[in-house]
This record gives sequence, structure tokens and C-alpha cells, in this order.
Amino acid sequence: MTQQHDEDTRTAGASPITHPAGGPHTSRSAGARKTEDGTRPPPSSPHGASIASARRDRMLRALRWLALLAAVFAFGVVMFGAFVRLSNAGLSCPDWPTCYGQVTWPAHAHEIARADAAFPDRPYEDHKAWREQVHRFLAGTLGTLVLALALIAAWRTRWARAAVIAAAVCAACGVTLYMRGQMALSSLFSALALGLPALAALGLKRPAAWRIAVLAFGVIVFQAMLGMWTVTLLLKPIVVMGHLLGGLTTFALLAYAALRFAGVGAADDRHAPLRHAVAFGIVLLAAQIALGGWTSSNYAALACGTDFPTCLGQWAPPTDFGQGFVLWRGIGVNYEGGVLDMAARSAIQIAHRLGALAVFLYLGWLSHRLARRGLRGFGIAVGAVLVAQVLLGISNVHFGLPLPVATLHNGVAALLLLTLLATLARLQPRGDDAALSSPGLSR
Repeated sequence: MTQQHDEDTRTAGASPITHPAGGPHTSRSAGARKTEDGTRPPPSSPHGASIASARRDRMLRALRWLALLAAVFAFGVVMFGAFVRLSNAGLSCPDWPTCYGQVTWPAHAHEIARADAAFPDRPYEDHKAWREQVHRFLAGTLGTLVLALALIAAWRTRWARAAVIAAAVCAACGVTLYMRGQMALSSLFSALALGLPALAALGLKRPAAWRIAVLAFGVIVFQAMLGMWTVTLLLKPIVVMGHLLGGLTTFALLAYAALRFAGVGAADDRHAPLRHAVAFGIVLLAAQIALGGWTSSNYAALACGTDFPTCLGQWAPPTDFGQGFVLWRGIGVNYEGGVLDMAARSAIQIAHRLGALAVFLYLGWLSHRLARRGLRGFGIAVGAVLVAQVLLGISNVHFGLPLPVATLHNGVAALLLLTLLATLARLQPRGDDAALSSPGLSR
């Protein structure tokens, strides 16, 4: 009998079962592990098998619901983060993780006076500061959910469980040391908080969804670091773009894990040839999302005015692609409002439009192909969300970037990513993601 199956029997709480007279019976206590004569029910017995099965069901149910909750919450955080960025509130709290030195934000006159004195270059704006700090609170809550998910996924493998716990401790230490000004030690602990979940995910002998659940914790730690750098590096475009991509990556990992934990998958290989086409669509969409993040972070959304499909009334306006796509411009520059001239911003906007055209053509073709191959529901979903996203993009330009439309444009991009991920999950073989893997796992 394998060591893993024996662990299922040892650690599960016994259920009340009556045996023949004179035979052993288990205690009704939830924590009972042995029969009354001091022996354990053998795993091969009906009672031992039922205990192991009940334990597996409880763990899988917890993973399913927690992954779903975390994915939905991550979508909300992405939407609220877009709202913060597009309302120009990204630097409304000039320090991190506090806001003008407070856990929440200044609310009373003497707190506001103290805040203005401490940060004379960044006067306090009440209508913006709460947005930034609430976003941080939401991100912290999401981090807690993802930590719980990672712990459950890694719990039955001791070294992986220890790695996740150690990563959480290192993340907390890294933040504490940063607030105390000990940057070198803070960087060391932060690197450990990033690396340990990645190592645990790589070494964990579980199906893909379980490893993704562990990896997501490392991603969200990095996402927190990007949030810090967004403030400390004064909205540097490459960091702001990375923060957007990090948020969507977190959402994508959690959504895919939730789908696989729920048993989404293919019973056969009829649609296997479509996997590469869908995977390429995801890569193409990710590149376009990155272009959108670059457009937003460089304040180039209205570089062509409100003209569409022309730009500034021309089909070929003055552009400067060289300056428009310089990724690193040094430290110490405040990028709020943008630093590029109109030609560079126009180049970014035109590149984003060309990328949108490429994505529209490819995903439109993919939608049609999915519908023709027997995946009509997935094809319609991809096509409908794609059209909605294009219309929102055009509306952004035509109506001068209204905040609700621009925020919704970010959210529908995440939904389009979700439809492709759901399609990919449907095309993957329905393996062991929704059940515990075979016995004999590494301890």
C-alpha cells in the first residue's frame, strides 16, 4: 500500500460506522484516527477507502470554490485598477504601502495638513487618494485568497507546503523591511517570496491546475512589487504596463485553474488540432493588451484626437516610432501626464490600432472555425466579446475617452481573454486536474 494513500487514511476524520458485535468501531469524534482497539482501518478496507475518498472530495471542493472566488475577485481588482489608472489617481498616495503615512488615508484637517507638509510636491487630493488605497486593500485581499488556494493545493506535499508558507513569511518580511528603509534585505526577502512558489510549482507532482494554483501566489507577490514600483518610479510606462499585464496574468491563471478544477476538458481528441490556433490567439491578444497598456501609460489614447479611422484628419500623420517605443528612460522622471511629443504618441496610437485590426481578423477567423468544428457556443462567445471590445475601443476615441467606457474597455479585454482560456481548457484532455493524483507523491 502506498505512502500517499496511507496518509489519506491517517489524516481524515472517521465517520460513524457500525461493525459486527465484538468487532472494532470508530469513534464519532471528528478528530478520531483509530478504532477503539488502537488499530487504524486499513486503506484497502471499505471504511478506509471511504475516508480517503471523502477527504479527496473535500479538498477538491475547496479548491474549486476558492479558485472561482479568487478569479472573480481578481477580475474586480483588474477593473478597479483600471479605474484608478484612468482617473489619474496612480500617484495620489505618494508612499507605499501606506498613504501619506497612514494605513487608510488622511480624513481630518490636521491629518491633511501633516500630509501636505510631509509631501509638499504632492498635495493631498481626497477624491483620488481613497481610490488608490482601496485598490491596495483589494489587492491585499486577493493575495490572501491566492495564498489560501496555494496552501490547499500544496498541503499534502510537505516540502511544497513549507515553501509556500516560507514565501508568505518572506513577503511579509520584505514589506516590513522596505517600510524601515532596509532596501537590500527587503530585496532579498522579496526575491525569496518570488522564487519559492515557482520552485514548489515546478517540483509538485500534481496535475497542471494544482501547480498553477501554487504558481499564482508567486505571480501575485511580483504584482505587489510592480504596484510599489508604479508609485516609487513615478508611473514609469514600462512598470505601469507590466502592472496591467501582471494583473491580467493573475486573473488568467486563477480562471484557468478554476475551469480545470471544475472538470472542463475534452473526453477525446476530436478538437485537438484547434489547440494551437487558440493558444496563438491568446498570445496575440496578450501582445495587444500590452500595446494597450503602453498606449495608456504614455497618455497616447487621444493622440489622434477623436478621429477614426484617420489620425488627426490624416491617413499618415507625422509619427516617431523610435521615440514612441523607448522602453527605459532612466529614473527620476515623473511620467504623470506623459513626456512624449505628439509624433511619438501618434505612433503608439497607430500601432495599437494596427494591432487591434490584426487581433480582430485572427479572432474573427478563429470564432468562425470554432463554430464550424462543433464548438458553436465557444465560437459565438469569442466573436461576441471581440465585437464588443472593438466597439468600446472606437467609442473611446470618438467620445474623447470617457472614464466608464475606458474602464469597461479594460474589463472586456479580460473577458475576451477568459473566453479564449475557457476554449483552451475545453480542448485540453480531461485529465486528473479535478481529482487527486495517483499515490506515491513526493513527501
